Amino acid sequence: MISVAAVADEADEEAASEWPKGHYPLPESGDVIGENYIVEAREEETLLDIARDHNVGYEEIRLANPEVSVWLPGEGTEVVIPGRHILPHVAREGIVINIAELRLYYYPPVSGDETPRVETYPIGIGREGYNTPLGKTETTMRLKDPAWYPPRSMREEAAERGEPAPAVVPPGPDNPLGSHAILLDIPGYLIHGTNDPDGIGMRASRGCIRMFPEDIESIFDRVPVGMQVNIVNQPIKAGWDGDIPYVQVFETLEEQEYGMAALMQTLSLLERNSDDVSVPLNYEKLRFLLENPNGAVVALEQSPEPEADPEAKPEEPDAEGLYDELAAR
Repeated sequence: MISVAAVADEADEEAASEWPKGHYPLPESGDVIGENYIVEAREEETLLDIARDHNVGYEEIRLANPEVSVWLPGEGTEVVIPGRHILPHVAREGIVINIAELRLYYYPPVSGDETPRVETYPIGIGREGYNTPLGKTETTMRLKDPAWYPPRSMREEAAERGEPAPAVVPPGPDNPLGSHAILLDIPGYLIHGTNDPDGIGMRASRGCIRMFPEDIESIFDRVPVGMQVNIVNQPIKAGWDGDIPYVQVFETLEEQEYGMAALMQTLSLLERNSDDVSVPLNYEKLRFLLENPNGAVVALEQSPEPEADPEAKPEEPDAEGLYDELAAR
């Protein structure tokens, strides 16, 4: 006999499968959305073409497919789409931008009878020396077909190279803002489209947040003026899906190694209420991920141990060894 809960779960899965790529129902009691899957490359299709078709940015698709050619994967080549994400550890409201993973999360307002949901999109952010600012701000204005005013620093740099930059770039194919822009309450910073979509998923801008043209167009009319925008830097995300703990680790934006603080942060993100099921963590896997960040969502439950002598005393997970090793760095 099929339970009512099982029927409801099947209905939710069916409804979610009909949503656009990157749109998910908010988990009621968890932190993980989406699934990884595999597609086959078509003739003359680049890895960047595949990434854009599947709501993924450059770094994400490259890290998920390290052995696949970026420019010519080859017809029939299997390409992993990293479509699984752990939600950032902040309030699930408005727009949340995690610069460490080059991804934006949008929590649209819903009416009482609508399913709470989240939409997530790959982004481009500021390159070294032009860091995207962190903190809470809000949207102040929406501009369709915006003109672009190159900052003075850019015009001065161009002049030094003998390439004077114009004071203004009108709307059109040469405009780096694309056709849609959402201004933030941080002078000079916007969420905008681009005329160079290959840069999405990279640290390539002068601090603004870039989106694929079709992505910003999809949210443009639905983001009201005054909506909160929370820009965070979370290179380590951890959370739960049911009774399974997961972690997702990205390279840090600065030159630093993960150490004791990173370990403690990860463990704090996985703290649960005393009434929840206790799950032993795989500390060796966690150590490997901290040393080899690749953005993958990885389960941290302890692997089942082979049957042992029933009279033998069970060993505790070797957490102290990991603590000692990280603390010694």
